[in-house]
Amino acid sequence: MTAVAVFDLDGTLIDTPRGIVDTFTAAFAAMGLDTPDPAEVRATIGLPLEQAFGKLMGVTPDDERVVEGIRQYQRKFRDIVLPRAVELLFPGVADGLAALRDQGMPLAVATSKFYASADALLTAAALRDLFDVVVGADQVTHPKPHPESGQMVLRELGVPAERAVMVGDTTHDLLMARACGMRSIAVTYGVHSVHELRTADPTWLVDTFDDVLARLTAASAQS
Repeated sequence: MTAVAVFDLDGTLIDTPRGIVDTFTAAFAAMGLDTPDPAEVRATIGLPLEQAFGKLMGVTPDDERVVEGIRQYQRKFRDIVLPRAVELLFPGVADGLAALRDQGMPLAVATSKFYASADALLTAAALRDLFDVVVGADQVTHPKPHPESGQMVLRELGVPAERAVMVGDTTHDLLMARACGMRSIAVTYGVHSVHELRTADPTWLVDTFDDVLARLTAASAQS
């Protein structure tokens, strides 16, 4: 059996961080709140929305203001990011994923986005049909970096962790992979710096999506 490739979404397949900052800004404005600093917003990318809003607002994730923030965010995301999904794909992603599918490699997404948002973004980017499984933060009790999202992918595909490789741009992805027993590929073109990525001890560290493809192809050949 070929190796399974599990991908993060934001900052790994699609260059959404700038759009995410714009979406948070619009959501705060719609609520009549001061605009958060862009650097602080970027620091929350990779966390579930309730945790991100909680940090930015300085309240607990179950605060009613967080619930309203998420509602506004999801509305603004549809207007700001989805129309740009195809142009936001990182170089090589569309053709690379299609090539992996042609090789018979099962593909999955494990994201901190809610499932509906992830599904809509993948669909808008013309990628959704390439993935066998998509796991969102609202489908698990404990999102990344907890291993539950990865474990759900493995159950759905019926494969052991040692045959799976997680690809992500944040320590949340890499720590989830380690906790699951998966190997991991850290990409340096996303949200977290090389220094931050190295703290999570990825199996491989790469600079481009072409490098991701090379590592996954090699992993598949060894399976």
